[in-house]
Amino acid sequence: MVVAMKSPSETSLWFAGPRTNPNAQLRLFCFPYAGGGTLMYRNWARNLPATIEICRAQLPGREMRLKESGLTRLNPLVLALADAIEPYLDLPFAFFGHSMGTLIAFELTRELQRRHGLTPTNLFMSAHVAPQVPYRSTVLHDLPEPEFIDQIRRLNGTPKEVFEQPELLRLMIPLMRADFELCHTYTYSPGRPLNCPITVFGGLDDHETPLSDLEEWRTQTTGPFRLYTLPGDHFFVHSSQPFMLQVISQALQASLNKGL
Repeated sequence: MVVAMKSPSETSLWFAGPRTNPNAQLRLFCFPYAGGGTLMYRNWARNLPATIEICRAQLPGREMRLKESGLTRLNPLVLALADAIEPYLDLPFAFFGHSMGTLIAFELTRELQRRHGLTPTNLFMSAHVAPQVPYRSTVLHDLPEPEFIDQIRRLNGTPKEVFEQPELLRLMIPLMRADFELCHTYTYSPGRPLNCPITVFGGLDDHETPLSDLEEWRTQTTGPFRLYTLPGDHFFVHSSQPFMLQVISQALQASLNKGL
């Protein structure tokens, strides 16, 4: 089933990149980690097949949507994304999410399946335990500001330049609080396993995502499951990017070949 094309209007705020690749046969939608944005995926297109179009999620509270408030609950974000993504479902699609983006990608997949009976050709889940695993990370969003900043620094995902510019840091703090609250308040609702392949990436030095909790993703699909553990901490998505893109490229190409 393919969703009928709609005319993108305000929905274009939600994604950077759609329909910029005339050779596209498949769209890969990428969702950011807490406090992150589209820039983390800016170089991905040049390292993937020309038939893959990268669509980078632009969430409220960042970049072109800086004047909007970040959402603190996952459900309204997923519902808004499900509306916004419809004009771009005229091609096969896949999802990649890192950390917070993994929860977004997973729940958006479930919502699209409920609405349209559609699932991605592939789900790539990075740096997040399976959704049914209880939240074990430190609660950050309601910490006093000095402690919050210290914890963000320890996570090693925010560029050091942000901490060196007080005005920029003040702009970022509300967004990061909102994103961490969204993750902490997420509640998993049991449902039928998906039928699409799930590929999971984890960092060997990421103590927030132990191997046993990454393995639990296996229960979320009746399709193929693969787990890769890579050198690095929670933000191995940067240091191990070449290998990850090789895995993603091969998986997406295999999906396209099946559809030909």
